[in-house]
Amino acid sequence: MTTDLSLLPIGVMSKGIAEIPGIEAWLGDEVVRARFGRFWQPISAVAGWGHKSTAQQAMQYADAKHLPYLSLEDGFIRSIGLGPDTPSQAMIIDDIGIYYDATMPSRFERLAVQRMTEAKLQRAQALIAQWREARVSKYNHLREYGRVLPNDYVLVADQTRGDASVIWGQADRQSFSKMLEAAQHDYPECTVLIKIHPAVKAGLKRGYFDIEKLSNNPRLHFISDDVHPTRLLENATAVYTVTSQIGFEALLWGKPVHCFGMPFYAGWGLTRDALAAPERRKPITLEQLAHAALVEYARYRHPETQEACEVEELIEWVRFQRSMRARFASTLYAINFSWNKKPSVERFLAGSSMQFVKHESQIPKGAAIVVWGSREVTRADLTVVRLEDGFVRSVGLGADLIRPTSWVADQTGIYYDATGPSDLENTLQNFKPDQRLLERAKKLHAKIIESGISKYNLGGKQWMRPANGKRVILVPGQVETDASIVYGAPEIRTNIDLVRAVLEANPKAYIVYKPHPDVVAGLRHKGELDYTLAGLCDEVLTDVSIHHLLNEVDEVHVMTSLTGFEALLRGRTVVTYGQPFYAGWGLTEDKLVCERRTRKLSLTELVAGALILYPSYRDKSLDNFASPEYALERMLELQTTEVAFKAARAWGRRWVARLTTRRR
Repeated sequence: MTTDLSLLPIGVMSKGIAEIPGIEAWLGDEVVRARFGRFWQPISAVAGWGHKSTAQQAMQYADAKHLPYLSLEDGFIRSIGLGPDTPSQAMIIDDIGIYYDATMPSRFERLAVQRMTEAKLQRAQALIAQWREARVSKYNHLREYGRVLPNDYVLVADQTRGDASVIWGQADRQSFSKMLEAAQHDYPECTVLIKIHPAVKAGLKRGYFDIEKLSNNPRLHFISDDVHPTRLLENATAVYTVTSQIGFEALLWGKPVHCFGMPFYAGWGLTRDALAAPERRKPITLEQLAHAALVEYARYRHPETQEACEVEELIEWVRFQRSMRARFASTLYAINFSWNKKPSVERFLAGSSMQFVKHESQIPKGAAIVVWGSREVTRADLTVVRLEDGFVRSVGLGADLIRPTSWVADQTGIYYDATGPSDLENTLQNFKPDQRLLERAKKLHAKIIESGISKYNLGGKQWMRPANGKRVILVPGQVETDASIVYGAPEIRTNIDLVRAVLEANPKAYIVYKPHPDVVAGLRHKGELDYTLAGLCDEVLTDVSIHHLLNEVDEVHVMTSLTGFEALLRGRTVVTYGQPFYAGWGLTEDKLVCERRTRKLSLTELVAGALILYPSYRDKSLDNFASPEYALERMLELQTTEVAFKAARAWGRRWVARLTTRRR
């Protein structure tokens, strides 16, 4: 009987490959690891990491057993960071050879010569444009080169000695010397910028250029900074490479590329080659090269869903990550943050190097300072970044030390300070959302309503309105020392005054008061109203789900409470007695007017600005910035783990009780 190989697992010799996250999903089959140099069950193929020395045993085993060998490699747009802590989101699986081995055919070479349909041509052209616009590369954690570049220069790429692409790309040390000589000869009027590999600069590996020997040449400038390459490519007159992927990226940027080895992108008539191309390689277009390499050759997985995706989706995700990581100065000084907030500060400001200090005097002149909320900054020479909880924060209270899923970082002011503008207010006043953003906001809004998501997602009992036919008004209590009241409620500033104002204006309504969750939990000081409620309100509710409560009331009257925003999302009438961020846009009935807010917004536009553009989202299951859609899904998952949540809340409260002074 003939064994159906498609039903058998794929074998790997390497522990590292066996432990790649989702390796079975990448390969589309079960994976088994060899023990003592052999497999103890039938397998359909053997997989190894390219042509690395560690893969030799796997190749030899496959050859001896007449089994297919699958070469694995990272794709051409791999990830945000480096190493095992940031697993690859793109993988190449080649059943013929491997793309960087010019001595033999590869699956890539077969894909590159396929005929292009009109649909493929248009997709490739759009993909090349997207690559440039998103400013992506293979690795995407670094900032772009920030120093002044020469007016006219050619870029020369060094590589690390022993790099497999150099060895299998038919090159050696002399190839680099010839390349440097040619760059100076071909462009006599240009500066020659030599990009040194970061590992060489760090002393971890050796490169092919002798920096000390070449530093006496005035035409040669070395870039040893660990930087993202896109700006260097974008402004180069030409690019010289042996086999580095920088050459492929330079082609996507429309630059002349000179090759002194035989990388996968050479020999197709697109580059100026020092070596003769293999007979297998015939002239193709840039669109064929890009489509083969980026669309057909590599497989992709979306970092949030961990499901297969197209390269365009991954590029958009990388674009988003890079934009979030580049928002602020490369070095930030965070002042006087408590121990429990420091990890979150580093996570939400990833992309900048964090320095934690206690006093402004420790911060260099002209630097950027990070503070919590409305904390005063006395030095005028500092750029200020203010942090605060986002509008969909977590499953559990911040005062319980529950790690936040959402924070905002504001360089203009802060959203609750109505005495001046904020990044959110400026966005809402001036932005012009496209249809894609509005559709996304509509779906996010619908998901919030469907799932019952709120700021803290505490759960609680359901409540039903009385059957007396009266109009039901909810008055949400606030912590009266809260900064949103200090800076956003110039007239009515206490819970008791708010309730009295509501009663005076609505004597026939049924008034429901809900204290702030921090007050109910005993984590914040009670206001005057909390002791004198009985004779003022028709009902006081504590352990009630805010989501269900909002569905039962007709109106919500607030000073600055976020409950007003959540009520708007649920289609309720909202009356504001202060100036919260959602007031003044034509969506609420406002007792006070903010002269700066002159625009009339739709609810969808408010959602787009407040929940998509303004906050940043993080989740411990994803070591990168998250989309609000992913954050909501994770919150819904966490809501189901009630036991773990209650344990975390109890742990947090014990520690809060021990803190005699709470520092932001």
